[in-house]
Amino acid sequence: MTRWGIVATVKATAKEIISFAAHHLELGADEIHLYLDCPCPRAEEALADQPKVKIVNTDAKYWRMRRPREEHQRPPMHQARQFANAKWAYMHNDVDWLIHIDVDEFLWAEKDIREQLSALPAEALCARIRPLEAMSTEGQNFPQGQLPFKSAALEWDLRRQQTREFYPTYGDFLNGGFLSHLAGKMAVRTNQPDMMVRIHNVIQNGVQNPGEAELPDLTLCHLHAYDWDQWRKSLNYRRRKGSYRAELAPPVAPPGTKPDPDAPNLNRLFDEIEASGGEPALRAFYDEVCLATPELQSRLERFGHFHLRNLDLQAARVRQFGPDWA
Repeated sequence: MTRWGIVATVKATAKEIISFAAHHLELGADEIHLYLDCPCPRAEEALADQPKVKIVNTDAKYWRMRRPREEHQRPPMHQARQFANAKWAYMHNDVDWLIHIDVDEFLWAEKDIREQLSALPAEALCARIRPLEAMSTEGQNFPQGQLPFKSAALEWDLRRQQTREFYPTYGDFLNGGFLSHLAGKMAVRTNQPDMMVRIHNVIQNGVQNPGEAELPDLTLCHLHAYDWDQWRKSLNYRRRKGSYRAELAPPVAPPGTKPDPDAPNLNRLFDEIEASGGEPALRAFYDEVCLATPELQSRLERFGHFHLRNLDLQAARVRQFGPDWA
């Protein structure tokens, strides 16, 4: 029987951590490796008796053990900490496949995940899971637990054309209308020598994504910007250290090409929007790109890019961990 697990480096509230664990336990994960970037005693207590969840507090002792030759054991960038933790989980697991995702990403399976992974050919050492990005339901009429998501075309020219149509003001500056990644995440076959697990890719002996396959019946529901308050609260951090950092390339460059030097990356785009109109301008941007209005739903649906998912995390928490987590 094919066994699979996930690994995540986590800095989140107890409820967010429990939601993540509950959802993936219900999907059938055999192991959930949680590397706590910041202690969370309430979540640790709730998960202590769950044998499938393996919690590691990445405190100073952990980093001294992981990086004994480094003067500053804890990497300053969270991306480097993610790499290190994923590597450790890859070296210490009892599954056939390991999936490296974030605490705001939730797998969604149209078919049993074991069956999907079992069906991959032996030469497939990794398999890509494509993302959906959550949309806001604020002021919209959606049933409890039903969350709207958007996707984007894989082919670059088609994606550019559709993005401009879907988002008339800001489509020229966005990749598929996503504020997060379109690359997705990888499932990687374990027990492979010299395999390095990164955020969106894996590398073995200098070869990126050896034998890469697709998992069309497994998607990644990314709650990156599902709520205005949540997005606005995280915006400045993402500008400084996260996915909107100043050094990142503009999102509109075709794969394998150099971006137009005049094209703004997301860091510059948000700076310009805020400078031109302050908070109302940022809100107008968010409402055009992220709010699931009937008009945007209709535009996305015409090309098969609007999706509803019954991602009822509250119900999953209660089923897995009891009514205290309602």
